[in-house]
Amino acid sequence: MTRLTPPAPDPSEPLHTALRELLRVHAPGASLLAALGARVLHLEPGGLHTREGAELVPPDAWLDRGELAWLTRDGALLGLLWSEDAPIPPGAVDLLTLLLSVAREDGAQREAEVLITQLPVPAAWLSADLTFRQVSRPWLELFGRTEAGVVGRPLPDVLPHEEAVQTALAQAAAGRGRPLPDLRLPVAGGRRAWLRGEARPYFGGAAAGVLWTLQDVSAEYEGAAHLAALLRGTRARTALLRTDGTVLHASQELLDLTPAGAAPLRGAALWTWAAFADAPSAAARDLVRQAARGGAARAEVGLAREGTLTLELRRAASADRPGDLLVLEAHAAASADEPAPQEAGGILAQVLALSGSAALLVDHAGRTALVSEGAADLLGLEVPQLLDRPLLHVLDATGVRLYWPDGTRLPLPDRWPPALPLERELLLVRPGRSTRHLDVRGTRVDGEHPATVLILHDVTALRHAQARLRHGLHHDPLTDLPNRAGLREALARAAASGGGTVVCLDVGGLGALNAALGRTAGDHLLIGVAARLQHLAGGAGGQAARLADDTFAVLLPQHPPVQAEAAVRSALAAPLRAGQRDVPLTFALGLAPLPPAAPETALTDAEVALRHARRQGRGAARIFSPALREQEAHAFRQEEALREALAEEAGGQAVGQDGQATRELAVQYQPVLHLATNRIIAAEARPHWASPLPPAGPVPLTPALDEWLVRQVLAQGQRWRATFPELRLSVKLGLEALGGADGGEGLLALLAGPDAPAVEVRAGRLPPGAEGVPGHLDRLHARGVRLWLEGFGEGRASLLALAHAPLTGVKLHPALTARLPHDPRTVALVAALLDLARRLELQVTAAGVETAAQLDVLRDLGCDAAQGAAIGAPLPPDGFGAWLRNWPAPPR
Repeated sequence: MTRLTPPAPDPSEPLHTALRELLRVHAPGASLLAALGARVLHLEPGGLHTREGAELVPPDAWLDRGELAWLTRDGALLGLLWSEDAPIPPGAVDLLTLLLSVAREDGAQREAEVLITQLPVPAAWLSADLTFRQVSRPWLELFGRTEAGVVGRPLPDVLPHEEAVQTALAQAAAGRGRPLPDLRLPVAGGRRAWLRGEARPYFGGAAAGVLWTLQDVSAEYEGAAHLAALLRGTRARTALLRTDGTVLHASQELLDLTPAGAAPLRGAALWTWAAFADAPSAAARDLVRQAARGGAARAEVGLAREGTLTLELRRAASADRPGDLLVLEAHAAASADEPAPQEAGGILAQVLALSGSAALLVDHAGRTALVSEGAADLLGLEVPQLLDRPLLHVLDATGVRLYWPDGTRLPLPDRWPPALPLERELLLVRPGRSTRHLDVRGTRVDGEHPATVLILHDVTALRHAQARLRHGLHHDPLTDLPNRAGLREALARAAASGGGTVVCLDVGGLGALNAALGRTAGDHLLIGVAARLQHLAGGAGGQAARLADDTFAVLLPQHPPVQAEAAVRSALAAPLRAGQRDVPLTFALGLAPLPPAAPETALTDAEVALRHARRQGRGAARIFSPALREQEAHAFRQEEALREALAEEAGGQAVGQDGQATRELAVQYQPVLHLATNRIIAAEARPHWASPLPPAGPVPLTPALDEWLVRQVLAQGQRWRATFPELRLSVKLGLEALGGADGGEGLLALLAGPDAPAVEVRAGRLPPGAEGVPGHLDRLHARGVRLWLEGFGEGRASLLALAHAPLTGVKLHPALTARLPHDPRTVALVAALLDLARRLELQVTAAGVETAAQLDVLRDLGCDAAQGAAIGAPLPPDGFGAWLRNWPAPPR
C-alpha cells in the first residue's frame, strides 16, 4: 500500500481548510477520502494526509464496520465519507459533494440529489389513490406523526374529516396542479395551525402521484388578529373588508355610527349598513366594486342620523392574505370638542411592529418609513441602515443586487414608486451571503401621505426543494446519472443532430458480488461502471444512464451499432475495483440505431435486443431488428391466449366423458419402452395447445398450467387403471408455484397421493450453486413423489445434482441420442453416463429416439428405457389407449 506522507504547503490549502471545517461542524469524528486531481486526500480527526494517485481505495476497516457514504456527481466518485460510531448526516454528504464537485475542473454545478424524506420543508408524496408514499421529516414534525403511522396509509386515515384537503389533492392526482386554499389543520401539540400549501402531480420513476408542500402561516394570521385588535382599540373610523364587500373587522369609532337596534355591521355587506341614509346604498356598492378591481375609490354617502361620511376604499397588503382585503377609511367633519382620529398609518406601523412579516413601508419619496426586523434580516442589513433613508440608494450602496429567476440582472428603478400593484419573484444576492428567492408583493396605501407597503416572503427552501425534486425525477440517486426519463430527453436532442446508437447493458454477477463482499462493494463497482460509461459518452457528445440495479444505457451519437459495441467493450475491458478486489466485468449488450423520426423507440428497441442477448449468455450482444420485437410480441400473445384457455378450462368444460379436452387445451401421451422386455411401461403426459397462434417453442410452463396438467393426468390415470394397471404416468413441471406465496400447497396436495404421476424437472433448472429448485425437490420427495431429471447431458446441469438431488432416474437429452450410433465419442459418452447412473442406482431413459439403429445401440449399452418417434408419437387419450392395446406382445 502506498505510504501516506504529511502534505507540503500548496495552493490546495484553502480547500483543505474548508473541508476540515465542514467535517468539524457537520460530521465530527468522521473521516474523508477524496480525489483531488492527481492526489488523494485523507482527512481524519487526527490529521490530514495526501498520496499520489487518483484511485479511492477505502481502508479495510471502512468496509468492515461503521457507516460509509459515497460522494458522487455525474457518475464520478468524488470521495468517501466514513464514520465508525455516529450516523453520517445527509447535510454533510450534500455539502461535501458540492464542495468537491466545485473543486474539480469538470465539476457539475447541479443541485445534489435529495430524497423527499430529506427535504427541508413539510412535503408529502401521495400515490394516485392518495395513499402516503413518503413524507419529509419537517412534515412529520409539523403534524406530530411518525413515519410508520403515515407511510402506506390513505389520506382520510391520517387526516380524517378534512374534506377540503382530500378534494384538492384528488384534483392534483388527476393532473391539475394548483395552490391550495389556506386551511386550519390539526398539528403537533394538540393545536390547529393555518397552513398554506401547493399540490402538483409528481412522477417518481415509474410511480405517479401528488407532491404536497406546506408552509405554516399561523404567524401571518396572528398578524391579522393583531390588526383586528388594533381596529377595536383605535379612534379612527376604519374597517377591513373582503373583496365581495363583507365587513370582517371595524373600529369601535365606526361601529358607534350604527343606529340603535340595527343589524350589526360585522359579517354583513358594507352597502347594507343601517347607518347609511339610503341603505342599501348604491354608492357604497359601486365603491366596493371599483376598489375590488384594484383602484382606490372615494365617495360621499349620507348618514341616517344627519350629515355625510366620506368613504375611501382601497386594496391593501395584509399580514394574512396580501391583496385579498379592502381597507375602508371613513371621514366626517369633526366638531371643535372632538379629538382627531388616529391616523391609519399609525395603525399600520403597529401591525408591522407586532407581526413577524418581512415588511417595509416606503413613503412617496422612496424613503423607508418603517421596516420590520424580518425584512432587515432578509436584506442582510440593520434596521437603522434602512430607516428614514432612500431604499433604492441603500440597496445599491450596500451591494444588494436583484435578479429575475432566469438570472438576468434587474436594474434598480431610478424613481419611486414602482408600478403597482407589484407581485414578482426575484433573486436577492447579498454580499458575502447566500442567494435568496423572494416573493415580493407591493400595494399602495393612499391617503394624505401616500405610501407603498412591500411584503417579502422568503421561498428559498421551497424553490431549492423543488429543484432537488426535479433533479431526482431524472437522475439515479447512487450514481447521479440520468435515469430513464433523463435519458429520453438526451435521445431527442441526439436524434435532431444526426442519430447514433443506444446501447443497453446489464452487469453480470452483481448479486453474487453483493452476497460475497457486501452491498458497499457492489455500489463501488456500479459507481465505477457509471464513471467509465459517462466518460465514454461525454467524449462522444452522448449520455450514459442507469435504468435499474444492474442495467445501464449509453447514447453514442454518430456511432453505428458495430462501432458502438466496440467502444463499450473497450471502456469496460479493464477490471474495476470492488472493496479490496479487482473484478473483471461480464455483461450482455443490446444495441439499437437511433431513428431521427422516433428517437424514443431506440431505448425500448435496445432493451428488447438486450433481453435476447441475455438468453445467449454472458458476453453476448444483439443488434435490434423488428424480428426480435415480433418474437417477444408473439410470446406475449401466446401466453395471454394460454391464460385465457386455462380460464375457460376452469369454467367446468375441461374434460369430456372420453377424457378429451373440449377446448383449446388438451393432454397427449407419448409411450416409454422398456428395452429389455419390449413392454410399454410408462407414458409422458404433455400439454397440447390447439392455439390459432403458430408455436414459438414448447408450451410455456406456468403455475396454473402445472396444476391443470396434474389434475388431467390424475383423472386419466383413474380411467386407465383397470385396463393398463402397470402403466406409469409422468409430467414435466416448471415448479414456479412452489416458490409462491402459499408455497404451492395446492400442487403438493395433488402430487401426494399414491396414484400421482412422476415429476420431470428440466436439467437446466439445476445449475451449479442453485438453491431454490433443490429445496423444492426435497419437498416433493418428502411427499413421496418420484422425481426424474429431464434433458440430462447438455447445458449447465451439474453432475453433483445426481448425487444430492432425490432422483429416481434421468432422461438423456435428445441431442445425445441423435448422434447415435455413428459417433464413437458419443457412444462412449452415453456408455459412461449409463455406468454412472447404475452406480448411483438411477434409472435411465433415452429421449428423442427416432431410428431402430438407435434403439439397438441403446439396448446393447444397457439403457433401461427409450422414448421417441421410433416407438410412438404423442397421442390424445383415446388414440393412445387404442395404440397401446395393439402394441406387440413381448417376445418369448
